[in-house]
Amino acid sequence: MAKQKRGWSDWTQYQMIRGSIALALALPYRRRVAFMGWVMARVAAPIAGWDKRVRDNLALIHPEMSEPEVQRLMRRVPDNFGRSLIEIYSGAEFTNHVKDIPFSGAGVDALKEARDQGRPVILITGHFGNYDAPRAALIAQGYPVGGLYNPMSNGYFNDQYVRAISGLGTPVFERSRRGLAEMVRFLKGGGIVGMVADHYMRHGTPLDFLGQPAYTALSAAEMAVKYDALVVPIYGLRHDDGIGFDIIVDAPIPHSDPLAMTQAMNDSLAALVRSHPEQWFWIHRRWKEPPRTDHKPADPGGGPQSL
Repeated sequence: MAKQKRGWSDWTQYQMIRGSIALALALPYRRRVAFMGWVMARVAAPIAGWDKRVRDNLALIHPEMSEPEVQRLMRRVPDNFGRSLIEIYSGAEFTNHVKDIPFSGAGVDALKEARDQGRPVILITGHFGNYDAPRAALIAQGYPVGGLYNPMSNGYFNDQYVRAISGLGTPVFERSRRGLAEMVRFLKGGGIVGMVADHYMRHGTPLDFLGQPAYTALSAAEMAVKYDALVVPIYGLRHDDGIGFDIIVDAPIPHSDPLAMTQAMNDSLAALVRSHPEQWFWIHRRWKEPPRTDHKPADPGGGPQSL
């Protein structure tokens, strides 16, 4: 769990973010989403150094990519992030926007059957499109979905963010010892838990993601095997208009060795990233090399986090 900071600089940063969100929320829904995308792409990304991070990650994964395409993604990636952020803060308006979206994909029937039978389910997603669109849609359509999230280092913003994601539905579980214990109880009771599985995990296992080794937690697969939970990749794919979504439910991942299961999770997400690169958060430090100084167990996968 990240140490929460509440110093003067953290308060100042929080007030700036809070002001931008408040300004956006004063706009009608569609204009609000477009506005926040523009702010993140044209103002925040250059200041925060996200342009360089997108460029560096693309150079690692797609060294052949043309300069015009790199420039396009340097704008589109933070635009998608900004849209996703304000959608989450829009609460009931966002839920109302996604609640009637029909689910598509090879895993729809299996997910419905697991819900009807009270079987535990682990939903696996990534920082792609809007990763909370499936959770909001599922809750609105009667699925008991909880979410696991990574606490943010800025304690003031973390408090606000937890209120925002809780507004889309509860329970939500902090990635901490206590939060994980609560999540396991919920899962064992037949609950559905959503995890964002494309975090860099220092004590994870280096598995292939987009052709490069990425340190990845095995814990989602390990929990699935231990508690006989169905594992279903799910994604909120944003439409070209920047507002609508498809909710894609991929085929369930069969129980096997946790290493093979987790690689299958990576492969599921990677296929969508290759098709829609502008919708994945290339601003992540996904391919870091950690210092291997101990042998601690792999960290659990988390949910929404600061970037």
